[in-house]
Formats: sequence, C-alpha cells, structure tokens
Amino acid sequence: MSESVIDDPWEGLKRFTAARIALGRTGDSLPTAALLDFGVAHAAARDAVHRQLDEELLRGRLGALTTRTVAVGSAAPDRATYLRRPDLGRRLSTESRTRLAELAPASPPDLVLVIADGLSALAPERHAAPVLEAFLPLAGTLVVAPLVIARMARVALGDEIGELWGARFVAMLIGERPGLSSPDSLGIYLTYQPRQGRSDAERNCISNIRPEGLSYASAARKLHYLVQGALRLKATGILLKDDSATDPVPVIELDP
Repeated sequence: MSESVIDDPWEGLKRFTAARIALGRTGDSLPTAALLDFGVAHAAARDAVHRQLDEELLRGRLGALTTRTVAVGSAAPDRATYLRRPDLGRRLSTESRTRLAELAPASPPDLVLVIADGLSALAPERHAAPVLEAFLPLAGTLVVAPLVIARMARVALGDEIGELWGARFVAMLIGERPGLSSPDSLGIYLTYQPRQGRSDAERNCISNIRPEGLSYASAARKLHYLVQGALRLKATGILLKDDSATDPVPVIELDP
C-alpha cells in the first residue's frame, strides 16, 4: 500500500474471505484502489442483472449432455418489464404455454430440469452445463424430460412447467441476485409435485454454485440427496432437510 494508506489490523484475515474487509484508509476515506474496485464490482453486478440470456452459447456449452431442449419465455415481454414486474416472470407466455402443452411427454416424467436466466444470465451460461454433467450420471432410473431453457424467468415459472408435463419434480437452475463479489452465482430450486401456487416454503434451494463457492460436484450430490429424500417423504421444502454432509444418500425405489 501507499505510505499515505493506514493498514487495517485485520489484514491477515483477508486470505480467508472474499468479503471486503481490511481495506485500510486514507484519512477518513477508503484508499483509491479499494474504491475503484468497489465501483467495478458494482458495475459487474448491474450488468449481470440486465444481461440477456445467450441461448446459442448455452446450448453450445451443454454439448453432448442433451440434444432435446425446449425454449420458453415468461409473460414478461422484455428485460426492463421483467425487472419491474416479478409476477410476469412467474408465468409462461401464452405462446410458450401452448408449445409446452403440445410437446408434453407421452408419459409424465419424474424430473424436469429448467435452466433459467433469473437475475443473472451469466450464472446459467457458465455453470449450468458442468452441474448437469455431474448430476445426470446420478439420476439413475429417474425419467428426465427434455431440458427446458427459460428466458426472463423467476423461480415459480418452474411450477407451471412441471405441472403442464405432470412431473414428480422440477429442478430450476437459475441465476441468483448478483452480489458485489459474485455476479454469476447459480442456484437450484427443487420442488416436489410442482403446480402453480406453490410457495417458497415448499421447495429446497442449493445456493452459491460457482468455482469460488459450492463446487459443481457438491451441488450435484446435494440435488441427488434431496431428490431421494423427497421421494421418501413425498415432499420438499421445510419438511426436507439437507443432511447430505453427514447422511448417506438414501436409495428409494420409484413407485410404479
């Protein structure tokens, strides 16, 4: 640091966290470098919120994982409306609802996987493919529906998708609200027997999936654990606890 910058006594703790601690000070102000770094992080978070999902890039990164994808959009007509009207992001557009109804699998699937932009399109673009690459081998005998890519989506949009296809579960991989150290954090929301009107208390969340947070392999194991636990309890949300760190994954036989 510059001689004019007074070091912070917490300087030695910085190696343990990405949080902004021990920034030092110059008089009554932050050092210039710390202030500029904050501005860059804030701009990155704002850019992530306004970014449009690049479906072609996402499909390219999904690669050989699946050739069956369905693209849908919410009732929000554009990104600006989506940000102002969360309710529109929770409903399919009329066109998308009709299309999903027409493409419904002949037999109801066990699991529908939805990749959604949410509040950070960077997150699914970067992290959805490696998470699915780690999870799909664990799916075992689960019947997985064609992958759904959802634009301008909120978490609850997955309920309508899962209900249309009669799925046991919907798992939505969605961009989380950007933070000043994580503009690309991915979350997974798992809901048993999805249908419109489900509350957040009826789903489980796996959060902060990114190389600097929860690893892809750990996220995949947690999702597998929660799916198996939900099959046993026939519920997700507050009734289903994530004890995957200490509890072996229960193997549940699917109902005929």
